[in-house]
Amino acid sequence: MIKIEVYQGGITQLELDALVNAANNRLWMGGGVAGALKRVGGKEIEDEAVKKGPIPVGEAVVTGAGKLETKYIIHAAVMGQDLKTDAEKIRQATRNSLLRGDELGIKSLAFPALGTGVGGFPLDECARIMISEVRQYSAEETGLNRVVFALFDQPACQVFKQELDKQLG
Repeated sequence: MIKIEVYQGGITQLELDALVNAANNRLWMGGGVAGALKRVGGKEIEDEAVKKGPIPVGEAVVTGAGKLETKYIIHAAVMGQDLKTDAEKIRQATRNSLLRGDELGIKSLAFPALGTGVGGFPLDECARIMISEVRQYSAEETGLNRVVFALFDQPACQVFKQELDKQLG
């Protein structure tokens, strides 16, 4: 069973096995979560990622983590060059990130709220989709035992906490 947690703060501060980047399908790291990961971890993360792209929207690839206190960055392509996303793309990107985590044999990873920054996807719907996907995945055989949703501000954190409470009933 995967333990699901909500954390308020920058994803780069977490010391887990992997951090998920909300990526575009070409894997360029511009602003938002990607920009923070590149700023703290170093440009080598983006250089390695871009060599693996482009990838289909909804897919996820793994790179090293540069100077970050983590082993891997999982780049979840939640949108294409049009910078638009939808519920199905977020669901697939979440699931494929979890699959990459299991392929790596890791125990813990952190997600940002995929698609809610540049992609403009509604935060409450994102929380519902992502938490539901992690819970469904948790019912399968997995080596993952901890998933943290890292949200930068208090309002976003509150939305994810409320959704988690609602789903856990």
